[in-house]
Amino acid sequence: MEAVEAPDESRAEAPPVPVRVREIVVRDVRNIARAEIHVPEAGFVLIGRNGQGKTNLLEAVHYAHALRSMRGARDQDLVRFGADAFHIALRITGARVDDWRVGVERSSRRKRLVIDGAEITRLTDALGAVPSVVLSPRDVGLVSGAPQERRRFLDIILAATSRRYLTALQRYRSALLRRNAVLRDAATRPDASALVAVWEPALAEAGAHLWMARMSWVRDAGPLVRDLCTRIGEEQTVALRYQASTRDHPVSGLDETQLREVLGDLLARDRAADIRRGLTQHGPHRDDVAITLGGRLARTFGSAGQQRTIALALRLVEADSLRTLLRRDPVLLLDDPFAELDRGRARGILDLLHHLGPGQRVLAVPREDDVPPEFTGLARMFIERGEVRDGEG
Repeated sequence: MEAVEAPDESRAEAPPVPVRVREIVVRDVRNIARAEIHVPEAGFVLIGRNGQGKTNLLEAVHYAHALRSMRGARDQDLVRFGADAFHIALRITGARVDDWRVGVERSSRRKRLVIDGAEITRLTDALGAVPSVVLSPRDVGLVSGAPQERRRFLDIILAATSRRYLTALQRYRSALLRRNAVLRDAATRPDASALVAVWEPALAEAGAHLWMARMSWVRDAGPLVRDLCTRIGEEQTVALRYQASTRDHPVSGLDETQLREVLGDLLARDRAADIRRGLTQHGPHRDDVAITLGGRLARTFGSAGQQRTIALALRLVEADSLRTLLRRDPVLLLDDPFAELDRGRARGILDLLHHLGPGQRVLAVPREDDVPPEFTGLARMFIERGEVRDGEG
């Protein structure tokens, strides 16, 4: 399979290749014992009452992009009750791969990934192999939730589209884990400061790249999110700002070398305080994205509809990032995305989706009359108690 890389100029001139899932086979994922779906070119509408397995099926498809549950569940918790393992297989066109298969055992937690007939030993090589984006009411957590929700959002986008970012993220997490482990034992070690300092150059180098990539994405995405929110129907101005944990040392506008020096200096300066607290206070792992609405924090002052609007705009910008950086048009997985939105905002979302082009869509809704007119041309499937069937009604 191809490595994840930024497109060169000649590739960037070509239109994105549409990704099409042709077949979905799911076994023992949550409440789905077995489902085998031949997917039409344009996608399909999945209809079923709440709790019947609609989201579980979307989760299985999205697993091929993020290699993890879109709801943050552990792999072993995806295994159907009473089963020993889960398996997902996709046949695809337009992606970096044609045949994608994964299995996870509950007891051993072993994950086996096979792509185009070859087992992948380094799983991160397959991140973003089958690009997809989920739009769901749960996305409101991107706005109303804790900073880790927004950090995870950035990390998944950037790691799936940049090999360098993925490598830096892995190195940063590894160095942070080891520095924190030393910090926890530091009270009983006379040489604690020297042991802690060993991990600081690696943290500073990797962290500087994470800062650069994240700040760049937020800077570019801000105007897009603002404009999308306006088109959906939001009257107040939406803005994004990357909020580094180094409040007494602004990082905006610095180059990567300067960022490495700033983080290295902060880690050294506050090493004694970190030893007392037993944790690393500075770095990308403590950062946030401030999302404001009319100049005030949207997580605090935004209504439910406003927060949903911003979250949907963020997902649409995610799709745009995959389209631009991977040169592939991702599959859109729409998990009842219009629920609890007023008619005007739902209309705005539908108009935006209509102008995204003829990409593949999978729309999951609880009732047939929840299918918007724009999706009536899609084939319909029904799900009940984890069993999927074709049908017209």
